[in-house]
Amino acid sequence: MKLSISLAMLALALFILSLLVGPAALGIGDSIAGLFAGGGEAAAIIMREIRLPRALLGLAIGFSLGLSGAVLQGFLRNPLAEPGVIGVSSMAALGAVAVFYSGLAGSSLYALPAGALIGALAAVLILLAIAARQGSTLTLILAGVALSSLAGALTSLVLNLSPNPFAAYEIIFWLLGSLKDRSMEHVLLALPLMAAGWLLIALSARAIDALSLGEEAAGNLGIHMGRARFLIVAGVALSVGAATAVAGTIGFIGLVVPHLIRPLTNRMPSSLLLPAGLGGAALLLAADIAARLVLPAGELNVGVLTALIGAPFFLWLVIRARREML
Repeated sequence: MKLSISLAMLALALFILSLLVGPAALGIGDSIAGLFAGGGEAAAIIMREIRLPRALLGLAIGFSLGLSGAVLQGFLRNPLAEPGVIGVSSMAALGAVAVFYSGLAGSSLYALPAGALIGALAAVLILLAIAARQGSTLTLILAGVALSSLAGALTSLVLNLSPNPFAAYEIIFWLLGSLKDRSMEHVLLALPLMAAGWLLIALSARAIDALSLGEEAAGNLGIHMGRARFLIVAGVALSVGAATAVAGTIGFIGLVVPHLIRPLTNRMPSSLLLPAGLGGAALLLAADIAARLVLPAGELNVGVLTALIGAPFFLWLVIRARREML
């Protein structure tokens, strides 16, 4: 409980800092007035329509990615698992890219998120069909790898066939992952879906504790494996799919955060869920703040920054795992 409270306070502090950081030179007083009291028209627009949606999405998406990584590592009993492993992120990205390619992206604010959600839904239906047939955990992993490979190949094909360089640039820019230029409409679209995913994952807490003993032992303890797979796969798909739908592909948070938090818990998978979600929120908010500050003339895409952090961390985990096997 103390760990969760500490991480919640850290996430709250970074949320407030995210509201105060940006290219517009607003003081703390002007920022508070623009957010709560209206203030000047420019300050109110900057705080309510630019910075507040960005900070809220950073909080919610980071929570989704951290929580999903923790539950997948417990479910698959694999410390290298993360949300992209079941193919939802790749399929959501493919759906968004297809909307760009079709030219529908400019027709409505909801066209791009809708395309990403349709891609995520397709991944969900495939994975749930496998789970409903009592497929093994290995089968789900292989299905996720296959979905990711297929989505990556089709995304490359769309980029190759892109009708003009500007469209290709827009597609690549979105695939890098970013929280900028998001509005409250994006928050209202994604947050209910992410919250539904959080609830499903929370309902699987007892199951992943039992699964730490193996599938056969979990079954002997009364865990219904089909229901557990449904809750976990659907929860991760909803939360990660919705996050990808509004922010693009942001990787490695679901891998890094559980590893950083796990030594501070009792190492039971369920005890890691809430702290990992809060840690993910804090890490994404911190990365988004850094992305705004690292380049004086512009800003990095936050997906690039998390990849720069996560890729070396992933390689270190692989090397450590190999040494432990020797």
